Amino acid sequence: MDRELQEAADLRALIEAEPFPRNLAAFIEACAAEMGDAPAANFFEAGITISYRELAEKTRALAAGLAARGIGFGDRVGVMLPNIPAFPLTWLALARIGAIMVPVNVRYTPREVAYVLTDSGAGTIVIEAGVLAEIAEAPEVRNLAAFARPIVVGGAGDWEKLAATSATDFVPEREPELDDLINIQYTSGTTGFPKGCMLSHRYWLTLGRVAAMRANGIVKHVIAAQPFYYMDPQWLLLMAMRLKGTLFVAAKASGTNFLDWVRRYGIEYCIFPQIVLKQVPRPDDRDIPLKMVSVFGLRKNMHAELEARFDVVARESFGMTEVGSALFTPYGATSMVGSGTCGIASPFREASVRDEGGNEVPAGEIGELWIRGPGILQGYWNKPEANADSFREGGWFRTGDLFRRDARGFHYIVGRIKDMIRRSGENIAAREVEAVMLGWQDILEAAAIPVPDIDRGQEVKACIVLKPGVAADAFDVDGFFAHCSAHLAPFKVPRFLEFRASLPKTPSEKVAKHLIVAEREDLRAGAYDRLYRGWLAA
Repeated sequence: MDRELQEAADLRALIEAEPFPRNLAAFIEACAAEMGDAPAANFFEAGITISYRELAEKTRALAAGLAARGIGFGDRVGVMLPNIPAFPLTWLALARIGAIMVPVNVRYTPREVAYVLTDSGAGTIVIEAGVLAEIAEAPEVRNLAAFARPIVVGGAGDWEKLAATSATDFVPEREPELDDLINIQYTSGTTGFPKGCMLSHRYWLTLGRVAAMRANGIVKHVIAAQPFYYMDPQWLLLMAMRLKGTLFVAAKASGTNFLDWVRRYGIEYCIFPQIVLKQVPRPDDRDIPLKMVSVFGLRKNMHAELEARFDVVARESFGMTEVGSALFTPYGATSMVGSGTCGIASPFREASVRDEGGNEVPAGEIGELWIRGPGILQGYWNKPEANADSFREGGWFRTGDLFRRDARGFHYIVGRIKDMIRRSGENIAAREVEAVMLGWQDILEAAAIPVPDIDRGQEVKACIVLKPGVAADAFDVDGFFAHCSAHLAPFKVPRFLEFRASLPKTPSEKVAKHLIVAEREDLRAGAYDRLYRGWLAA
């Protein structure tokens, strides 16, 4: 084992040997006892800071209030809030009493809200007053049990009153344990309805610990610019607490303001938004306080550029709602910069690349990534068919992602099993084609989709969004296809091209390709055909 891998193995052993607290509440209390009045969370745009002591006290009081309201162990509670302090306080208060949070996207339509609340069996909902006013009378939700007596934040709502409940002698009716549920976190899949991942106290404590480990002990100030109803701010809060630091929370993401926030608040760790790399460099870029950043799907040629421009350590990893942190690239693995790797198995996780028969494939070959380990999801809520399809003997979970593993044990993502295009018997990973398309200077966003073809089964269509200021009639079509041909095997080069104003997205900002495919019966209509060198009739 070489030095980089040995260092990672030693750190893994250290992280895994540390005992876990009984539950999330015990973690909060321990942090409060040690950190006291130090800031745990800073909602900087609202001017609200919550100390470690206040976090413990406020979640204890709110837990008492929720319990008095009749919410108890195992009850599912929808939480439909923007990035305000009430969100993490509600989450952690529910955790204290063993109730289960069901996060609901504030941008959901009434139909989508109804699906999540009905599927999860949520008996009530904690909702911001403005959001409630927008959807309360919608026929899809007004007769739901959760809306019969909502807990409203702001306005004339009663959340503030519940949060002021005396908790001097409060003890939950049943103390939750490590493997009791705390979230039913709905995934925004690109096919079918979302599935609710059943996530436990162990899941979150594991993810927070591993995320803190990735930061190599050199950061204190962490930023979350994503909505709390997604995964990231939840584990970023636990990560910051594990690091004895502060989570700075933005009301919403802003590529324009991001680096200003980093400079103003001394941010040392973030999930780096790639769009920032497109901004004009500044002479003081290397002086920003960032020390360590996580990147996901960063193009290989941009990795070293990011590190050099901002004098920062950038590391790729791979995770998903279902398993938390699955793979990580060690802080000390400098030899892997620009390799495109997602890393090696994270602490508490085993990784295996399998063929369609479930057999492990040799190094260098492509197969599906399987993950197992303590604290992964306990299954999809109310989805026995999905569970049967996703879990295998021995506790293995099928990720649905195609990977290859090199001789050192580093993993490289190839694409989604369901995001493959099959042309003339050849499998084409859409992710690979998209990465090449994004290398063309005029393209802001790109998606590769399959187009049915009577001769080849499927052809590749490039759906692209041009950068601001680039006109479609000035786009160098021939140059673009020549670029693709220089970087892709001939059978992978797109045949069709379509300009789009935008790409439809899922709530988690993944491209919703199923919506593109469903837009028209003939996906060739109105597209440029590379073989015929012209635009087809719409």
